[in-house]
Amino acid sequence: MATATTNNFNLDLGDLIEEAFERAGLELRTGYDYRTARRSLDLMMLEWQNRGLNLWTIEGPTEATVTAGTATYTLDADTVDLLEHHLRLNDNSVSSQTDYNLRRISTTSYSNIPNKLSEGRPLQIFIERGVSTFQYTFWPVPDDVETYTFVYFRMRQIYDSGTPASNNMDVPKLFLPALASGLAFYVAMKQPEAANRLPMLQSEYERQWELAAEENRVKAPFRFVPWQSYI
Repeated sequence: MATATTNNFNLDLGDLIEEAFERAGLELRTGYDYRTARRSLDLMMLEWQNRGLNLWTIEGPTEATVTAGTATYTLDADTVDLLEHHLRLNDNSVSSQTDYNLRRISTTSYSNIPNKLSEGRPLQIFIERGVSTFQYTFWPVPDDVETYTFVYFRMRQIYDSGTPASNNMDVPKLFLPALASGLAFYVAMKQPEAANRLPMLQSEYERQWELAAEENRVKAPFRFVPWQSYI
């Protein structure tokens, strides 16, 4: 009995949407069926970003130039959030390169800073996540005493499905079962004849998501350090 020695299996949009329709007990018939499924797929990708950290969307470390006297900078609009952020001194110096952690502060904390124009080595970072912009602000404002480099890891949005049916979704293969199950549930919500399958499809979607999410986690040791305030 022969066994394949390849692992190239994937689902392009055409196969994925067909699989979802079949799971929902439906048949993919028209161009509109394809368009509405693709729209549901892109909405589901936004839902996945709301569910938590998607490791495959983490990018970095990225280095950005810090300009003396300039506090606020803009990142790409597809940035979901910054995960880690440091201020680097003496970049590329083997003997003296040093990364300092930047403490992230809230809107309230930044608002309560008496003098937001004070210059010095940045110690804190205030992040503004707008509708179409993503900005971060240093405090103190970078001075010209040192040459600073901003080093960060960011989480970007999951890429859209696109138009060609030959496209693959921007997800790891291990998420394909969750992808097919989720799309079947989304499609069935829009088809009255599939209403009786909704509970089963939703349950299977959540089960497949939990399996994939459990695998898609950082597998590194960590520890908790007790801390007590005496104030």
